[in-house]
Amino acid sequence: MRIIPAIDIINGKCVRLTKGDYDTQKTYNENPLEVAKEFEANGIRFLHLVDLDGARSKHIVNHKILREIASKTSLTVDFGGGIKSDDDVRIALENGAAQITGGSIAVQHPETFLKWLSTYGSDKIILGADSHNRRIATHGWQEQSELDVVNFIADYEKKGVQYVICTDIAKDGMLQGTSDELYTEILQKTNVKLIASGGVSSINDLLTLQQIGCEGAIIGKAIYEKRIKLNELRQLMDSAFG
Repeated sequence: MRIIPAIDIINGKCVRLTKGDYDTQKTYNENPLEVAKEFEANGIRFLHLVDLDGARSKHIVNHKILREIASKTSLTVDFGGGIKSDDDVRIALENGAAQITGGSIAVQHPETFLKWLSTYGSDKIILGADSHNRRIATHGWQEQSELDVVNFIADYEKKGVQYVICTDIAKDGMLQGTSDELYTEILQKTNVKLIASGGVSSINDLLTLQQIGCEGAIIGKAIYEKRIKLNELRQLMDSAFG
């Protein structure tokens, strides 16, 4: 299982939110590149970079930070937040993203998302399936649809999606554990490469996600609040996750 720390960006700074609420913003570092380099120095190879300004503005905003991290570290970066147009995808990939995540666009303009999937391939395009009470949420989690998250993922798998990031919004930033039952159901009903996000609070959470069969796990607040230390992650990757 891949370990994927997260950096969320608002106004050029590394922040975290709780349940996607912008009013809960807490700044952890003024320099995202510094955070990325610390991850790299501790053996981390992957990064989940989220443009929260972009999510709110509905177009990519922090592509310069993406370029800086991609060009000055060896991290493999997946990038999301505000990717709504062909130009947004092009800008993200040109600035160093290895993969981009489409969430709201996959709900509201599926034909556009499927075009990206066809143009760039299923290894480049991640489906963002963020839900609250099993219902898919969009626009930086500010709006909720009537789509069931498991059905949503299964439908897109039939259309060629390979990678899925699934966040249970109720768990995000709460440090109270992950949505293991939901992830188990998704993996029983699909064959996607599932990346779990939201609620990771301990090494045990990561071991459970690995046992369930998740392809990756995104970790945010647990790192910034020192619930999980980077040297612990390094030891875990060297042993359990190889």
